[in-house]
Amino acid sequence: MSSPYLAASTGRRRARARTLRIAAVLLLGAAFSACWDGVSRGTPPPSGLRTVAPSMTTIAGSGASTPSAGATMSGGASDTAGPHGRFVATGSMVAVRGGQVAALLPDGRVLIACGSDQPVTEVFDPRSGTFSATGPLIVPRTTGATATVLEDGRVLVAGGSDSSLDQNPLASAEVYDPTSGLFAATGPMRRGRSGHTASLLSDGRVLIAGGTDGAGGALSSAELYDPKSGTFTLTGSMTIPRSGHAAAVLADGRVLLAGGTDGSRLPLASAEIYDPGKERFTAVGPMSAGRMAASAVSLADGRVLVLGGNASMVNEIPLASAETFAPDTDQFTGAGQMAEARDGQTASLLEDGRVLVAGGGSDNVAELFDPQTGQFAPAGSLSVTRATHTATVLKDGSVLIAGGVIGGADERSAELYLP
Repeated sequence: MSSPYLAASTGRRRARARTLRIAAVLLLGAAFSACWDGVSRGTPPPSGLRTVAPSMTTIAGSGASTPSAGATMSGGASDTAGPHGRFVATGSMVAVRGGQVAALLPDGRVLIACGSDQPVTEVFDPRSGTFSATGPLIVPRTTGATATVLEDGRVLVAGGSDSSLDQNPLASAEVYDPTSGLFAATGPMRRGRSGHTASLLSDGRVLIAGGTDGAGGALSSAELYDPKSGTFTLTGSMTIPRSGHAAAVLADGRVLLAGGTDGSRLPLASAEIYDPGKERFTAVGPMSAGRMAASAVSLADGRVLVLGGNASMVNEIPLASAETFAPDTDQFTGAGQMAEARDGQTASLLEDGRVLVAGGGSDNVAELFDPQTGQFAPAGSLSVTRATHTATVLKDGSVLIAGGVIGGADERSAELYLP
């Protein structure tokens, strides 16, 4: 615990946590995981939460839903059973983190980066259930960055806030090579961004959209990253500025962007779609409620589930409502209520088509959304109450829950959800 990588000061951690909750500077992860989704290739196809964001980073895998080797299978507060799965303990991270990003690597390991004042990154090995340090980031990124798994298996980490007290948005980007375990500079982006989304397109490029500009405002600009040239180019702008929004890739290759904030004190209910062929955004929806830092997950039937988030930048009002977007009508429809209002949660698409919703509430109870019934059901309890953590679906179908903010301080513990 004496390592300089394990924490900044308590005051800095609390300030960073409040930035996440109020300014909605998340991946999400996410989502989001982004980061989610909230968006990297590791997330559930065709979900826009393939970054971890968000998102809110939600990462889908394949194979039997069995625990990873090395997981703690019995005893202790972390072994909490529910009618639809249970949570079990696993190894702790090398560093304490909140608002970090996660990406599923081709070999089944998970890259964890950012969410710390230090450049340290780490990988989780499901075979041993342990985390170990890997090559450091070139530039430390505290919150608001995105991680996207590219078609060749490398991971693009872009933007986010720097480690200064002002938390300035970064234009820099870097790529992680799982083979060498090292980061290399790429880009940079055309401008600094934090709280943006990153969505992997069908042609291998990455759409970077919105984010904060460092002066309290939101950005409407968007850009495309080309892994072949390692460069970013501007594309069409969004219909309105957005930061802390959710994104999901649709089955037809278009990208849904919903909610967030335009820099005012109210969250957005509006949504829009990006068409990669035309490089143009078009308004759709709107949603039934304004949401920032919501989670978005592409379902197996082509709809997109949008849930939770914050209804106020001033009073921090978490939402229990959920809705689905239908690409054939470009409209949103109500999708029931969660048992608990959540902000800073993760949403992960499981192999059976259900969605695991974890954290972001006042207690540690998780929920499952069933697309066939449109209802939420209990899914056991996390070992601790988390927010702005990451959730990564492993190749065996289990879900790695790591880090996050607990009681105003960043956390290094992790656990597995076994469906």
